[in-house]
Amino acid sequence: MSSTKTWAGTYTFTAPRLVEAQSIDDVREPVAAGGRVRALGTRHSFNDLADTRGTLVTVTDIPADPVLDEGARTVTVGAGTRYGVLATWLQDRGWALHNLGSLPHISIGGAIATGTHGSGHGNGVLSTAVRAVTYVDAAGGLTTVTRGDAEFDGLVVGLGAYGIVVRVTLDVQPTFDVRQDVFHGLPWDALLDDLDALTGAAYSVSVFTTWDEPTLDQTWRKTRLDDGAPVPDRWYGVAAATGSEGRIVAGSEDNLTTQGGVPGPWSQRLPHFRLDSTPSNGDEIQTEYFVDRRVAADALRALRTRAPRIARVLLVSELRTAAADGLWLSPAYERDVLAIHFTWQNRPDAVRALLPEIEATLAPFDARPHWGKFHGMSPQAVARVTPRLDDARALFERLDPEGVFSGPHLERLGLRDRRA
Repeated sequence: MSSTKTWAGTYTFTAPRLVEAQSIDDVREPVAAGGRVRALGTRHSFNDLADTRGTLVTVTDIPADPVLDEGARTVTVGAGTRYGVLATWLQDRGWALHNLGSLPHISIGGAIATGTHGSGHGNGVLSTAVRAVTYVDAAGGLTTVTRGDAEFDGLVVGLGAYGIVVRVTLDVQPTFDVRQDVFHGLPWDALLDDLDALTGAAYSVSVFTTWDEPTLDQTWRKTRLDDGAPVPDRWYGVAAATGSEGRIVAGSEDNLTTQGGVPGPWSQRLPHFRLDSTPSNGDEIQTEYFVDRRVAADALRALRTRAPRIARVLLVSELRTAAADGLWLSPAYERDVLAIHFTWQNRPDAVRALLPEIEATLAPFDARPHWGKFHGMSPQAVARVTPRLDDARALFERLDPEGVFSGPHLERLGLRDRRA
């Protein structure tokens, strides 16, 4: 299995066996057979979170089989389904999700399990839309937990640590249109002096920076057209770009959803990248940290003092927001957050050497790491900023006492007990 890599090719899985499940029974079989098992999604992680010394089981080939319940305002779908596929299916029927990540290519189960997010002050991470999950448990059976159940908040952002999620029920709402405008060169002071005003100016706002530029490289403002919010011709003195002008990193000009203020359905405007194209740059490493929005401007000021060193290894950074939630391992657990994302050049040694400096800079702001992205935080540092980590570990151990779904990464960070 030495040729199985993450999407960007920056990590090679060491698991000796890969099962490409075509059905839920195909997932249950290796679990019931015994040994270590871990779920593998669309491989958009940048570390060894999904790896195991046993068997990897991918659920991405299991049919999506979406079931829409308009009365309950939910959709139930296969966990391996890509968000963009479900979004298109829902849009065709007049329904929508509350938000999408920048990549529509990611699997629903993987994104939920790692607390992946979109943007917007009022928008929770993607996991907050989960109404229920059905998973293959440690005995090879099927278990469903539903919002309101005692274990629910501990299992939604579950890192695959207690089972393999095979079906997910998500909240839906009537479809809506979004207008996306790109602004080049907004002043840094506009962000640092009133971060909430800038990042909260639209349904979803993304700020792109290389840290060492005199003004903000790009700011993407995504306005939901059914909420009556105005769309200014100029913002902080800067006119909106015309046409489809916009670029995140070199080589990404033709795969973006930017359309120069032309309205479109949520499914085609909330993601940054088109489903039918290569996501992002591709040859990259990603890192992300989450800080309380109340101290976010000071965190950005601190990082800017490292700008020359960051810029030498960086492709681009993106700044986004997410609303607080009650999911134990969510990056937004009990606090509104600013997500500080780094897309690095594919230079692992240089990134690895720089991360301690960045993490030391962000430590006073209690930064939390993205579970699926490259970071160097110690187990002690992770535990310090994850209030429910011990509770989550205890829950995972109770549901999976033999450690079927444990793995080296989980044990290293204290999310599962260490085993021989």
